[in-house]
Amino acid sequence: MTDDVETRRALLVDAFTSEPLAGNAAGLVPEAAGLADDQMQAIARELNASETAFLAPSDEADRRIRYFTPTQEVDLCGHATVASHAWLAESGEIDDGTHTLETEVGVIEVTVDDGTVWMTQDDAVVEEVDVDYERVAEALGADPATLRDVGADLPLATASTGLGFLVVPVNFLEAVSGLSPDSKAIAELTEELGVTGVYAFTFDALGADSTLHGRMFAPGAGVDEDPVTGTASGAVGAYLRELEVFDGELPEEMTFEQGHFVDRPGLVRVRASADPVEVGGRAVTALDGSVVVPAPDDDDIVEA
Repeated sequence: MTDDVETRRALLVDAFTSEPLAGNAAGLVPEAAGLADDQMQAIARELNASETAFLAPSDEADRRIRYFTPTQEVDLCGHATVASHAWLAESGEIDDGTHTLETEVGVIEVTVDDGTVWMTQDDAVVEEVDVDYERVAEALGADPATLRDVGADLPLATASTGLGFLVVPVNFLEAVSGLSPDSKAIAELTEELGVTGVYAFTFDALGADSTLHGRMFAPGAGVDEDPVTGTASGAVGAYLRELEVFDGELPEEMTFEQGHFVDRPGLVRVRASADPVEVGGRAVTALDGSVVVPAPDDDDIVEA
């Protein structure tokens, strides 16, 4: 490798777990100042995590963060936020306490508390949608009856605490585990609804202490199935509050499990009794190295 090749430190940090190679892997470039958009996109594509976080100085907050999937930039990402701040704390860059973070949806607060990272999300927006159960079931590869079975009390709705998701309640864990999603159909559905992905869940969870079990699909954003999703967990927490589940007595803290059916189990802690919704979890570094920075794109300008 020649001396003039630029490299940056790059990591893979597994979020919403304390075990490496579980949870949701986030790429992390902790010193991303000066990188162009196309360079960050190329690095995210190379690391091939569902999202890669790029940290840089900020005039508005303690630091700025941008998130890229392998195919596009997204405005907010829970697991990459948790992963990046867990690594910052582990490396001694930040102490326990509350830190501000500039994102594309505004400045949010991130609190580090004895190894657990909590992030605030945007104010919640929950709206019931008139989408045919057969269409949603076909896109997910599910029996429509498993959706209608709970639909009277838990309707289909879009929910957002920074990123939008179609929330799909399902009756039992067996039905959630057996989903066989059609990526093209889900991408078309999410584009039509203006959301990032589809989050299917059931209260029939694996763990005795878990509130629910979820799976999230976002092929339109380049993520066929996300192992453990912080932003979607926050949105679903807001959905449960809006629908007054648990007889309107939403627990002060809930635990959402996800990722077991893609061999990346993880847990998201959710506080949704009021805005702003908070999601939290732990994270562990799985890979620490460097990545070659590609030359910036010159916008394909051709001079005659």
